[in-house]
Amino acid sequence: MVRPIDMISRSGDAGLHISPQAKALKLELVSVSPSEAIIKLPYRLELVGEPDSGILAGGAVTTLLDHVCGQAVWAALDEFMSIVTLDLRIDYTRPAKPGLDLFAHAHCYKLTRSVAFVRAAAYETDRSDPVSTAQAAFMLTRLQIQPTPDQIRAAVSR
Repeated sequence: MVRPIDMISRSGDAGLHISPQAKALKLELVSVSPSEAIIKLPYRLELVGEPDSGILAGGAVTTLLDHVCGQAVWAALDEFMSIVTLDLRIDYTRPAKPGLDLFAHAHCYKLTRSVAFVRAAAYETDRSDPVSTAQAAFMLTRLQIQPTPDQIRAAVSR
């Protein structure tokens, strides 16, 4: 059986881009390891929320954090499951610096039978100086039928 982390590693950005929102934002998978993920949001003018300042829109940052948290959950699982964001709390500590790409790192620190718990931070270059931090909970639902590697590859290549 293919583990979710193996599929994430192999599919890279294509796996993220199953989500139309992630594809539109051009999110990029930087790295994945057991229970952790890093995703990059490339800076683009069309993502700016305040044209005079050049600061990224909060919605783009929220999407980045939600996606990186989900990838960390997948990376923590031993089998494919349906995951759904139950709760996502974000603290915006400062505006993102105009012109710089934004990165997000997430760690799934606890898995129960039905819920995964994740912490994340978005930053430009220094993880210790975050633009925002997040705390999330994801509902886990076991799939009745496990997807085959061919089915997963087909879904990723769409």
